[in-house]
Amino acid sequence: MSVSRDQDTRMITALVRLRGALQAARLPLELPGTPALRTSRERMIDQLEDYAIPRQMSADAPLLVVVGGSTGAGKSTLVNSLVGTRVTAPGLLRPTTRSPVLVHHPDEAHWFGPERLLPDLVRTDHSTDDPHSLQLVASEHVPPGLAILDAPDVDSVEEHNRDLAAQLLATADLWLFVTSAARYSDQVPWEHLRLAAERSTAVAVVLDRTPADAVQTVSAHLARMLASRGLKDSPLFAVDESPVSEDGLLPPEKVADIRGWLDSLAADPDARRIVVQQTLDGTVRALARRSHAIADGVAEQLQAAEELRQAADAAYDEATAALVAEAGDGTLLRGEVLARWQDLVGTGELLRGLDQRVGRLRDRLVSRVKGTPQAADLVALAIEAGAESFVLDHAEAAADRAVEAWAGADAGRALVAADERLGRAAPEVRRRAEAEVRAWQAEVTELVRTAVAEWRMNVDLLAYGAQGLAVALMVQVLTRSAADRTAAQPGRTLLDAVLGAEPVDALVERAGASLDRRLGGVLAGERQRFHDVLAGLELAADAAEQLRAAARRVDDRRFEQARAVTDGAPADG
Repeated sequence: MSVSRDQDTRMITALVRLRGALQAARLPLELPGTPALRTSRERMIDQLEDYAIPRQMSADAPLLVVVGGSTGAGKSTLVNSLVGTRVTAPGLLRPTTRSPVLVHHPDEAHWFGPERLLPDLVRTDHSTDDPHSLQLVASEHVPPGLAILDAPDVDSVEEHNRDLAAQLLATADLWLFVTSAARYSDQVPWEHLRLAAERSTAVAVVLDRTPADAVQTVSAHLARMLASRGLKDSPLFAVDESPVSEDGLLPPEKVADIRGWLDSLAADPDARRIVVQQTLDGTVRALARRSHAIADGVAEQLQAAEELRQAADAAYDEATAALVAEAGDGTLLRGEVLARWQDLVGTGELLRGLDQRVGRLRDRLVSRVKGTPQAADLVALAIEAGAESFVLDHAEAAADRAVEAWAGADAGRALVAADERLGRAAPEVRRRAEAEVRAWQAEVTELVRTAVAEWRMNVDLLAYGAQGLAVALMVQVLTRSAADRTAAQPGRTLLDAVLGAEPVDALVERAGASLDRRLGGVLAGERQRFHDVLAGLELAADAAEQLRAAARRVDDRRFEQARAVTDGAPADG
């Protein structure tokens, strides 16, 4: 008994969801085996769209026989001879580039529109060299319930012809595979036949263009080859090598057995249904099974992307840690920054011998410290310039390490080759570093102003002013973890005298945390460039599991249909 309408609907829904899950199962990273998986995935999507879903929706459509095979095997001549009139042009020159031809009964044209079959091929009613078209030919010589499609050579030297042949064979209810005595053992046709056996596709084989005295020997060998490859039940027809008529047709008696077999299928709805169900069920089973291999590939892609993310993070974590450490260990208090700072505080004689009693020191600082606001500004500018270069150096080093790690991985090699900019710090790093350092300096100045205000002091009375004290605090931050803080000590003495040791410790800690956060933020922006590359891959975290779940649903519906047939009644809806 056939399955119920509800079961058909559930299967259609499951197949549509499987197509969606396959479309979402992206494989953008170049991993070993990925090109083959991509090809398999695309062909699976094509087969769902071109055959499995339309056929499940149109169970009563005519039996589609796709005639395929080796180059020069005589497929087009055979099609013309089976139909009894010239409907497709044999390829006298190789490779032949033309649209495939589908021959059908005039009353059944409605079954072959793009909404039902091969939606990517434009329909035409005449012969064309456009391989993206499908020529439809209505012929009274084709019995109702049957349609014949002449496909390109499976071993064509033209890649598009080979791809189209594979696509058309995947839409067939029945393969009529044509070979010859000279080509029957070629590898490429047998690869297609192997796939047919794996999918339980209904197949008949035609041994064409074979000398009469060699037919028995070659047929016997070919039959053994078919049996050893799981196709022992496939009908095998032999067509003797014969002259063709002026219209390019073989003598009718040479193709009578094939024509009679096809006519019997066309006339028997039950026989057609068995053939269709065999191929459709095998196709659906194979699609569900192969989906798990695609899901495994997607999971590998996700793992590889995560490893790339971790490699980039490791490079930038290392750079950030080094940047933060060096921002407080005195590394920046060198060169121009140190020179400007020493200009500001003098040689150290300024505070030497000052009374250590805080009250007297605070009073005497006003008259003894020789720094000027202009000198303090020069220190701030030197810190700004030094910090910019400092950040840029670490950004360059992190980018270089991240790219080196990616280039050493299969998954990352193509990504870095596609964007050479990843290997260098972004052009705007210096500008971002400048903005962050200036913002930090403004923040430090405001911290000093607030702290001085709490002492009810007028900082304008100090020769250093608010900027001088702020610069002194900046220098304390830049040397907060340094082993030797001699150069920074005059500033610390000044700050302690004005604000007190404990408040100064708190200010150094607060300003240091702010500097670390701001400098780290610049590198975080650089790290994001690598994260953005990975985000652009559009790898959904649940894509693999969604695909596996979709494949399981298809298997569930398939088993449900099989039980309905076995039990003799539809399962409960």
